Amino acid sequence: MNVIISQTKSELGQQAAQKGAEFINEAINRKGKANIVVATGASQFEVLAALVQADIDWSKVTAFHLDEYIDLSKEHPASFRKYLKERFVDKVHPSQFIYINGENDVEIECHRLNHLITQSPIDVSFVGIGENGHLAFNDPPADLHTKKPFITVDLDEDCRRQQLNEGWFQSLESVPKQAISMSINQIMLSHHIICSVPDQRKSLAVLNSLQGEVTPEVPASVLQKHASTYFFLDLASSSMLEK
Repeated sequence: MNVIISQTKSELGQQAAQKGAEFINEAINRKGKANIVVATGASQFEVLAALVQADIDWSKVTAFHLDEYIDLSKEHPASFRKYLKERFVDKVHPSQFIYINGENDVEIECHRLNHLITQSPIDVSFVGIGENGHLAFNDPPADLHTKKPFITVDLDEDCRRQQLNEGWFQSLESVPKQAISMSINQIMLSHHIICSVPDQRKSLAVLNSLQGEVTPEVPASVLQKHASTYFFLDLASSSMLEK
């Protein structure tokens, strides 16, 4: 586990994107292609803005979508498909981008995604941590045992309030209660993990994830067990850590 603390969110984004780009290019140089996972949310704004400027041959990259709400239109402002299309896909045009379609039959969609990702070992996953310590949309207590790559999950109230407070929805009632998410074990299969976590509101989750015990109650704590996880924090999000 590696921890890099930046002065600002902008610097955090630049450093996370630089390290991620190194790993992507390393995979391309080694095997002629790279498979990555891309996250969404407020924590990824600066990371994606820097990543799309990186010197990467995107025609050799296949990217997977980390999680998506169930039964939310792709035109909705909070749609992660919309977020990624506008901030990533339309800017770099990867060889292939595997969207999660939460408007499809959930069982069929998970089966489709599981088939695709088992054929595409992940070189780099870009992820974040929620205020409740979730990893992707695996809210506490998370399923740390399932081997299914993509699963249906229930979103707890803390998670849903975070989405509301970040401005993605107009009311708590309008925030979906379920999502399709990459599972904890699938994320842990990634060769490298770039975890970007800015802001004071996530400082307790950062403390519990990095320096607490590994537990389903803090899903992101499992990253302590991954040999090549890089945590990119700013001064605010790292403020509770024991230096």
